[in-house]
Amino acid sequence: MPVTANPRNTRSGKTSQIGDIKAKFDKMTSMVLVDYAGMNVETVSKLRAEFRKVGVEYKVVKNTIVKQALKGSTLGDTIGKSLRGMTGLAWSYEDPAAAAKVVKEFKKGYEKLNIRGGVIDGQLLDGKGVEDQLATMPGKDELRASLLATFQAPMQQLVMLLNAPAQNFAYLLDAKHRELGGTSE
Repeated sequence: MPVTANPRNTRSGKTSQIGDIKAKFDKMTSMVLVDYAGMNVETVSKLRAEFRKVGVEYKVVKNTIVKQALKGSTLGDTIGKSLRGMTGLAWSYEDPAAAAKVVKEFKKGYEKLNIRGGVIDGQLLDGKGVEDQLATMPGKDELRASLLATFQAPMQQLVMLLNAPAQNFAYLLDAKHRELGGTSE
């Protein structure tokens, strides 16, 4: 049986990978760089499953491929310094805080997981910034609930204002009834 080369190791395979990584960076809302050195396969698989639950894409890519994908972009210079050793990339496409929240929570049980940094709106954050800022941002569902409450508040106030005259009239009738010697029941 002839040995075939891994398609990812060929020139066209690497070009395809670079294009794929570049596309992920173009459509992301945020990204977290993690150092997973010292973690076993089972633990990394659990981390991947947690990422999948919240719609985050996690991939381990050679640092040189990421550098090539970001070459010429504003992120290329800033992220390049964080790309060393064993690096995993977690891209969030909808909820910017999703990947950071998963990593922060997962790190509590697995100290070997290390946050190298992250990116949001083209700004590079260090590991502490990812945990303290990005992971504490309200998520998409929390923002939706807050927006819904903001939209509902004026309607609730309008209903209360419309009900106030009838309620006040009922209180007046009850007060007159008691004044004339009746019971409130």
